[in-house]
Amino acid sequence: MDFSAWIVMSGLLVIGLTAGFLMHRSDFCLAGAFRDVFLFNSYKRIRPLVLLITLSALLFELCRLMGVLPTYPFLWFAPPAGVNIFGGMVFGLGMVLAGGCVVGVLYKMGSGNLMALVAFLGLLVGSALYAEIHTGWISLAKQTNFSTNAVTLPQWLSVSATAPVLLLVSIGGFLCWRWRQAGLWVNQNVAEGFIPLWLTAIGLAVLGLLTVLLCGVPMGVTTSYAKGAALLESWIIPGHLANLPYFTSTPVHYALPIDGLLRSGGAGPQFDIVTIVQTPLILGIVGGAWLSARLLGEFRVTWKVPFTQAIMVFCGGIIMALGARMSPGCNVWHLWGGIPLLTIQSLLFVVGLVPGAWLGGVVLQRVLISATPLKRSSS
Repeated sequence: MDFSAWIVMSGLLVIGLTAGFLMHRSDFCLAGAFRDVFLFNSYKRIRPLVLLITLSALLFELCRLMGVLPTYPFLWFAPPAGVNIFGGMVFGLGMVLAGGCVVGVLYKMGSGNLMALVAFLGLLVGSALYAEIHTGWISLAKQTNFSTNAVTLPQWLSVSATAPVLLLVSIGGFLCWRWRQAGLWVNQNVAEGFIPLWLTAIGLAVLGLLTVLLCGVPMGVTTSYAKGAALLESWIIPGHLANLPYFTSTPVHYALPIDGLLRSGGAGPQFDIVTIVQTPLILGIVGGAWLSARLLGEFRVTWKVPFTQAIMVFCGGIIMALGARMSPGCNVWHLWGGIPLLTIQSLLFVVGLVPGAWLGGVVLQRVLISATPLKRSSS
């Protein structure tokens, strides 16, 4: 591995460590944000998400106008297709059932939560299952394309990106200001070491920008889950792996901003550009959460759920991985990277994510109710 790749990976590892630390200290959970709206009519976790998207949009646009954004729009975002909505719906369903999104699973796993490990294993299985249907799914995606070259909404409308992004920032900023005026950013009776959600949102927006400036693409981890699944298959059934185009192709080609050297990559088990820009984030988020838990004296391996719920979490991980590949991209990729730039793929992903999360809440309620034993009457 060349020196430039080491620099990028080291920087991304630090970013991941910081993100994992912040998310653990604040319990910043994107899955919980949508779940709580539908199950408890609580918007406590949605508000910092709005702040994160708003600030990210402002930072990205300022950097674009100053000419320091490596690419616009970000690499790996493609023209939209109708299947982006379905992928978002599947992802939203799996995210709620798994009890965490693709990064929420990581920081919870780092704090010793074994249920998060179960969801992580489900993500590997789901990634392997997607490889079996990849060719057919790509064919369907091409049939539902409704733009050949426009990636962002401003490109589709043939207008400058500044006005639509400023409109997004104005709406988000107004909402955040109103919530502050209403005292909704204040946390009561917080635990020792707790970091407010609004502060975590600001920190994550800055980390997201640093990620883009360092490696040219937003935070993303789900292709590395597929690489992990491919690695396991290469050990168990290497002959089958060789017949799966999803694992044998290298569709990603781009140069890191640091050196301009063209690198390739894909979902296969090889070390490549995907490994460079995603694996350090995964290791960092897990490690940052572990460090936070250790410093608080709270690290402990926990398993206190019914077996039925464990099965649900595992299935949620499988479903979430399928949704991430179908979209393509996870909630972090679309909400932190795509929505701030108004990419159409990401907008369609959210259109599907919301009803998917609602459906996940319905299923979650029924599973939890069925898993709770009824108490006998004492009469």
